[in-house]
Amino acid sequence: MDVQDAPHEDLEQGRSIWREALESSELLDQDFETMSGIPLEPVYGPGDWPVISDTGNAATHGNAATHDEVLDLVAKKLGWPGCPPYTRGPYALMYRSKLWTMRLFAGFGTAEDTNVRFRQLLRSGGGLSVAFDLPMLMGRDSDDPRSEGEVGRCGVAVDTLADVKDLFAGIDLGSVTTSMTINSPAAILLAMYAAAGESAGTSRRALGGTLQNDILKEYQAQKEYIFPPRPSMRLVVDVIRFCTAEMPCFHPVSVSGYHIREAGSTAVQELAFTLANGFAYIEAALAAGLEVDEFAPRLSFFFNVHIDFFEEIAKYRAARRIWARWVANRYGAKSARSMQLRFHTQTAGVSLTAQQPEVNIVRTAVEALAGVLGGTQSLHTNSLDEVFALPSEKAARIALRTQQVLAHEIGVANIADPLGGSWFVESLTDQIKCQAEEIFLALDENGEGSMLEGVLRGIEERWFQTEIAESAYAFERKVSSRRRLAVGVNAFCEGNEEPAPPTLQIGLEVDEAQRKRLDLARRKRSSKAVDAALEKVAADAADPQVNLVPSILAATREYATVGEVVGTLVSVFGRWAEDPVL
Repeated sequence: MDVQDAPHEDLEQGRSIWREALESSELLDQDFETMSGIPLEPVYGPGDWPVISDTGNAATHGNAATHDEVLDLVAKKLGWPGCPPYTRGPYALMYRSKLWTMRLFAGFGTAEDTNVRFRQLLRSGGGLSVAFDLPMLMGRDSDDPRSEGEVGRCGVAVDTLADVKDLFAGIDLGSVTTSMTINSPAAILLAMYAAAGESAGTSRRALGGTLQNDILKEYQAQKEYIFPPRPSMRLVVDVIRFCTAEMPCFHPVSVSGYHIREAGSTAVQELAFTLANGFAYIEAALAAGLEVDEFAPRLSFFFNVHIDFFEEIAKYRAARRIWARWVANRYGAKSARSMQLRFHTQTAGVSLTAQQPEVNIVRTAVEALAGVLGGTQSLHTNSLDEVFALPSEKAARIALRTQQVLAHEIGVANIADPLGGSWFVESLTDQIKCQAEEIFLALDENGEGSMLEGVLRGIEERWFQTEIAESAYAFERKVSSRRRLAVGVNAFCEGNEEPAPPTLQIGLEVDEAQRKRLDLARRKRSSKAVDAALEKVAADAADPQVNLVPSILAATREYATVGEVVGTLVSVFGRWAEDPVL
């Protein structure tokens, strides 16, 4: 019989024949799974997409659902792009209406050094995404003894408003959006950015961009925290309140799963922990008196896009579905913008290898494609040499060109959610969604009905940290035992002997240059005005009903340093010291 003439009722008979062939294969007893450990069938068909309701009841299309029931299920679980539950994308036409923003992470040396790179990126067609050095991330000034050797190394050095002005000199802040990766000192940087914009003639209401400001994941994974979790949450909420009232074009929080994944979590944990943190921020803002539809439309997300191609795509689709339903059903959102989960993605830094670094171009391209097929709104592609140092100009250009090839040459941007309806992708989306819901249930129970309290207790009890550490250990065991192959690491090592490519070097002369800049800023300012402004910051910090951002803004206008503002807040909030997870 010709294949195209096979009747529909022969589908199950064909499946049985295929199953007989499978059972005779010597590969039958081998385990195949995603990076998260989700078991994989060798092939997927109409009976393999689980019909899983929000109450947890499950069946399969072939056994328990009529044709009309299947169509109804598809409408409820998938819908169409731009329609609830947004599984297939937040916008109706997706990339036909607007391509994703192509961002490149940049920041090194002094503000003047990075300003030169920013101008190059803008000419090349990239968006601005700022990396800050370790002293800034930890709230220390460049002349702090603990900053020695780190100034300008992993990002740009910023101490005062003068640095932020120089960082964006000659750039129209009203016509670009800027993503800033900063957390504990986020309120300080936001204040400096607003002051710099106003100084250049752009009102803060016209400033657009994204502030990471996701402190919860710092305790869970990245560890760049300063204050204890609860007063840190107060600062996050103050920023949300300030942006809601004063900076309507600015995203006050980018809830970040990227660092959770880089620390060793699975894809499911990354998704669940990140969305749980998002729910916690919503509950904290609601407790501060905001209405959900006032601020939720400006919450954004930041996910990792790792090397397990289909799992990453399914992760993003599950994330949109979960967010839409939770925000509407649990938190009462009415605005579509509140329910539309929008996110930035970055290719996985931990997937890059020092061995045969040119292969990193391939890894990054595959990961970027997964991000696009998963419906990202913004994308950063890692450079091939980032495993050694900050990216060189040539490597950064190749990373940007990778995105431009995806956008303009291969046709992937022409269709919204092109893998929608794939039996495999839909099955994987459902499984990831259900495993994430199990984590939400555990956190909700631990918080006695509050996701905010559940997340805070999870941090204080080191639950998140332990879960991530165990997942990281399990993955490394797979690599060490060669159950998982890594090209150039534990397999295909020919070429490893070749020398590393030339990399960008940041010398100690940057320390000296930045210290001089800081000393000049201190000598030009009014010490009396700075002292008065810092006293006001301390007084506001002691009153939990007062929004701290205005007094921090006033202090930065007087050229108070990052370290001085942080020190003032520490005097009220204290410092956080974590017991390590071993």
